[in-house]
Amino acid sequence: MDIVTNLVDQFLNLVAPPVSFFSLCFFLPPFLLLKSFLSVLGYIFSEDVAGKVVLITGASSGIGENLAYEYARRGDCLALVARRQNRLRAVADNALEIGSPDVIAINGDVSKVEDCRRSVEETINHFGRLDHLVNNAGIGMACMFEESIDTTEFRNIMDTNFWGASFTTRFALPHLRDTKGKIAVLSSASWLPTPRMSIYNASKAALRSLFETLRVEVGSDVKITIVTPGFVESELTRGKFVVRDGKVVVDPDMRDVVVSAMPVAPAAGSAKAIVDSVCRGDRYLTVPSWFRVTYHWKVSCPEVIEWVLRLFFIPSSGSPDEEALSKKIVDYTGIKNILYPSTIQSPELKSRNLK
Repeated sequence: MDIVTNLVDQFLNLVAPPVSFFSLCFFLPPFLLLKSFLSVLGYIFSEDVAGKVVLITGASSGIGENLAYEYARRGDCLALVARRQNRLRAVADNALEIGSPDVIAINGDVSKVEDCRRSVEETINHFGRLDHLVNNAGIGMACMFEESIDTTEFRNIMDTNFWGASFTTRFALPHLRDTKGKIAVLSSASWLPTPRMSIYNASKAALRSLFETLRVEVGSDVKITIVTPGFVESELTRGKFVVRDGKVVVDPDMRDVVVSAMPVAPAAGSAKAIVDSVCRGDRYLTVPSWFRVTYHWKVSCPEVIEWVLRLFFIPSSGSPDEEALSKKIVDYTGIKNILYPSTIQSPELKSRNLK
């Protein structure tokens, strides 16, 4: 039996690559033409979401907050979920003034399965339906893997970023099937092996794999848009991270190490692009769109990407993180005053400034 199996494997090793190559040569052009046609149809017949019900996790700040405002402008009813009740209530009030017919604020921690269940149940009990689910909640990190004091302290990253979206989606799926609804998941550009973000990147890569598999399982019943943001203004780009001892801190210096001279896209514009993409039924979206080139570099020449990341983000042996070239560029040029948004939209802003 082993001999037969080995012969089959050897045969496929010889035949599969050339057959696959020539098949793609014939299949790829008409497939790309069909995709272009469907994309045009998506723009023409984009979903009108006015009056529909949207559940957004991590809605108290950053992209989640601005997604709430964008859906509110389109006349959606909102169920907003976050841990910080006062900030969340302020976002809900702003969304009502912007144009949402009805908003409920649900105090919950997505890392806890019962909070995820309750969030969906409260949404259905209040509105009677669910049309869009936006899995946005997440936390970042800034710590070399080897420097972590206790690696188990980073479980909360996986619990929030991966399991939070998994739990919420599981409870929401039956209701989304009923409405032929949509799911958006913020997966991040996890293809870049950025130093100090190992567990964060792993959680986001797992998230992408989960929802790609789920897309096969649910078929056309529920459309799934996987969003891969680059650097978009949020608490992470302001320096809020889980650090080596597992604590959450706000460290602007470490933000300069991690973000460096990368342009930070405004959250409001990114939120609009995300909602537009979900309404079109897109499979993937990268915001800002130029950041997609990093994926092609990673696939085509990973050695170059790894060398560049080491050069810019890892200081010489024994030197503190602040000695990394990525931070020196920011310090010596002052370029962050140009590339970073000057303000972050927050629930404390008056509604008149959000319209």
